[in-house]
Amino acid sequence: MTDLPIHAALPDLLAALREGSNAVLVAPPGAGKTTAVAPALLGEPWCTGQVLLLSPRRLAARAAAERIAELMGEQPGGTVGYATRMDSKASARTRLLVLTEGIFVRRIQDDPELGGVSAVLFDEVHERSLDSDFGLALALDAQEALRPDLRIVPMSATLDGARFASLLGGAPVIESEGRIQPLELRHIGRAAEKRIEDEMAGAIRRALSDEAEGDLLAFLPGVAEIERTAERIEGLAEVHRLHGSLDPAAQRAAIRPSREGRRKVILATAIAETSLTIDGVRIVVDSGLARRPRYDRAAGVTRLVTERASQAAATQRAGRAARQRPGVAYRLWEAAASAGMPPFDPPEILESDLSSLLLDCALWGVNDPASLRWLDPPPAAAVEEARRRLTVLDALDGDGRITAHGKALAKLPLSPRLAHMLVRAGEMGLAEVAAEVAVLLGERGVGGQDIDLTLRRQRWRRESGRRADAARGLAKRWATLLKPLPFKSKGGAGLPSRVGVGASAGGSLRSPPTPSPSLEGRGENDVGLCLALAFPDRVAKRRSADGADWASVGGRGFRLDPLSPLAREEWLAVGEVQGSAAGARILSAAPIGEADVIALFGARIAEHRTVRFRPASGGIEALRERRLGAVRLSSGSDDRPDPDAVVAALVEGVAQGGLSLLPWSDAAQSLRMRAAFAGVEALSDEALMATLDEWLPPLLAGKRKLGDIDRSHLSGVLEGLIGWEGKSQLDRLAPPDFRSPAGSHHAIDYAAEGGPRVELRVQALFGLSEHPTVGSQRIPLLLSLTSPAGRPIQTTRDLPGFWAGNWRDVAKEMRGRYPRHPWPDDPAAASATLRTKNADARSKS
Repeated sequence: MTDLPIHAALPDLLAALREGSNAVLVAPPGAGKTTAVAPALLGEPWCTGQVLLLSPRRLAARAAAERIAELMGEQPGGTVGYATRMDSKASARTRLLVLTEGIFVRRIQDDPELGGVSAVLFDEVHERSLDSDFGLALALDAQEALRPDLRIVPMSATLDGARFASLLGGAPVIESEGRIQPLELRHIGRAAEKRIEDEMAGAIRRALSDEAEGDLLAFLPGVAEIERTAERIEGLAEVHRLHGSLDPAAQRAAIRPSREGRRKVILATAIAETSLTIDGVRIVVDSGLARRPRYDRAAGVTRLVTERASQAAATQRAGRAARQRPGVAYRLWEAAASAGMPPFDPPEILESDLSSLLLDCALWGVNDPASLRWLDPPPAAAVEEARRRLTVLDALDGDGRITAHGKALAKLPLSPRLAHMLVRAGEMGLAEVAAEVAVLLGERGVGGQDIDLTLRRQRWRRESGRRADAARGLAKRWATLLKPLPFKSKGGAGLPSRVGVGASAGGSLRSPPTPSPSLEGRGENDVGLCLALAFPDRVAKRRSADGADWASVGGRGFRLDPLSPLAREEWLAVGEVQGSAAGARILSAAPIGEADVIALFGARIAEHRTVRFRPASGGIEALRERRLGAVRLSSGSDDRPDPDAVVAALVEGVAQGGLSLLPWSDAAQSLRMRAAFAGVEALSDEALMATLDEWLPPLLAGKRKLGDIDRSHLSGVLEGLIGWEGKSQLDRLAPPDFRSPAGSHHAIDYAAEGGPRVELRVQALFGLSEHPTVGSQRIPLLLSLTSPAGRPIQTTRDLPGFWAGNWRDVAKEMRGRYPRHPWPDDPAAASATLRTKNADARSKS
């Protein structure tokens, strides 16, 4: 075996594990920890069982096992084996098993004592995957309670060993030097306006031209960019793809030297960043981009986001070029831009959907994940969200304890949603379909890239090749995990049978829909049924004629390419979406009939009776709707709306449209004007709006329009609001009318321009030597004086000044027009009268 830097640190590591159960190994990339540490433990006295080496990725796990077996002169499946979700090679002779972190979590859940296991090595723990953090927490919990002899060794490529050592109770930290080869960094930048595949293709051509020897590894964000870049460099070299969707044979070909001795170009995703040495590579071209899953808590979905790679990831990528000999890394960004890249990728536990984690914790017997030992504890808000989701799936009870259904879900190697789909579909006789749907959702590229999962499933069934065969084998294994269970439904979560499931539930405004033909034999909508079980909140109904816009049960809007054949469907069961919460793009879906939707979720269909105010008529519109979540199934007018709802709608109409919508009488308007003048706040707009819910509803009893309110009752309500004391204040400061010296009463217009105003005949004011006033500030009334015929003759706020000034000319003119009426020279000393001179004389005689 070639001497590696890690060999110098192995004696210290072995000594630490003889004295204690835990140790932390810090070894830079290229030190050889992945291939050398685990075999070194097999000969230790305490190591009588298996050594489990955990790897973050399937490709890395398989490659590590094959490399270790090769170094031992064996084939995988003997002393060294591996286990991944899609592929495994192990036997009774296997003592060193390389497995993915997710497989380890399942194994320790099934066997908390880890019988027959002597050590667990967590490789690349600095990547901080959710399965790695959780697997380490479970291993530590099992070690403390059941297996104090179990050796646990986190292995990190970064200098964060102290945190892991603290987590492991002060375990010793063993450090190894890396294999340092000269590495040249060339920051060549890129044009932001150009497509990344064009820029990458240009950089690859430049690198192959500049460097006379060595294979090239290029990092791109995703499969689509890899394929487009491959098209642009076709014929330039021997081109290989490297990503998780490839079958194992294609992945092996990518990481092994060319059989024909040609230079290779390997176009890879972040899968090639760590845990993998690719022979012959001494050139790296890095796009500086990464596509990572990011959980959108507001939308409730995990979506892939293309973003800048972290500084740590860029360092790992560049290091691929100098693993075996001096290398060079071409970076498609300026050197100064490196400082603006995030230092590290955040731990998955801080920004992931924690449904699986919480369910696994409950299966472990832990209701509160915080009671386990974490490097970073899961956020409380994310835990609570996951608890709500699992409760809806009947996986947890009201106290957060795992249910029998939850245990069935946790035993399946699937997320809770997909496991729920598999179990419920199995009760309906659709276990095989559900298992295939689960594979299609988890394995991109199987069956093509079509949005319609029904078409992908059909195409996959005809596909040949190792990857398609492995995926079919995986689906069969998942389907056989289910035991036939009697059907039990809670909240309409499943179909009672395969025939006659179109019966309506939850009330109806029309005849129940006929049963879907798909449930009567052909099974055309089986994929949609399974998807609906997994994602009931994403069942969606078309809301635009072209099929571009969809409304989902969960309330989110979805978008679909109107050219897709699915755009012609009325209902879709949606599996994957990507994008903003307001208009996420549908990535995978399948048709489902409305009758099937009602059969699945009939108990969740609710009748909504809504009453809305219509400003144009001043009345209400009453509707009855049947809804499944946010999707309206049917609607019609409601002839007998709830009286309380009618009152509430009318009150809301006034709250939105203002008090002017009410049928105020002249008396009520006058009362409010007087109150405004007198400073009585109880009748102001602000006060009336603030107390609207108190005084308006009694006036609306039995009414369906604001115009139906009794005007006299409205005035009575206003008087009641100000009370006796307020009424007294109002009469004192803002009397409703003015009593003239002649004994006549005249309404005071408090809303008049210029202030309170009174209109009356000038003779009614004879004998008045002071100008009348109102209010605490003694504001002069604006007197609008008229002739005996009611024609205006003068407007004044100074009556004594009028008597002493213009009166002489006014009286002279009036004597000519109205000779029968008195027009004294000194009106302030005359008697007020509304009669003629003769009538006055007769009354005195």
